[in-house]
Parts: sequence; C-alpha cells; structure tokens
Amino acid sequence: MMNPQEIVQGQLEAYNARDVEAFMTFWADDARMYEHPSKLLASGASEIRERHVARFAEANLHGKLINRMVQGGWVIDQELVTRTFPEGPGTIEVIAIYEVGDGKIVNAWFVFGPKKLSLA
Repeated sequence: MMNPQEIVQGQLEAYNARDVEAFMTFWADDARMYEHPSKLLASGASEIRERHVARFAEANLHGKLINRMVQGGWVIDQELVTRTFPEGPGTIEVIAIYEVGDGKIVNAWFVFGPKKLSLA
C-alpha cells in the first residue's frame, strides 16, 4: 500500500497528465472536496470526476508543486496552478490539504490565492 505522500503525488501526476481514470484511483468513493474552510465543491467520486473532466479539457492545465508537508495521514501542498479561467489563461496559488485514509484521499480542502491572468 502506498503511503499518504505517494498517494498525493500520484494524484498530482495524474492531474498533470489530465488522466481522469488514473486521477480517480487515488480518491475514495465517498471523498469530499472543499474550498477551505467548509464550502463543499464536490461530494463523492462521481462529482469529483465530473469536476475534473471539465478541468482536464484545459490544454495548459498544470500544477507545479512548490512545497509539501506530511504528518501522518495529512499532506499539505503549496502549488502554483496554471489553467484557463473564464477570464483567460493565468495562474493561481493553491494550498491543498489532503486527508488520506485506507490508501485513498478521503477529504481535501483548498485555499485559493488571487488569480493572476497572463498578459496577451
């Protein structure tokens, strides 16, 4: 069984490959995603999949790991995410807090920084 750091790294690699099937192997069936602290973004594997199918259609999508901390079943990543927002392409800093249990991500909270749009 993979440790929490390997699980979170695996889902990041699948995210960057825009491979929804591989990405979903790291998430529990009843996992939840939140905008920190408690705004529910997706509940359950089907909603997480649906959210990421749309996201993975973005050709410039990439999460660059800046820093990672691990404590037991908790993994906290600082990332710089490149994507195409409704307003146009750009980046956003994200703090991602993952709770891992039984070999899967069971909960995730995201703290979003300000969007920085690319100059055209």
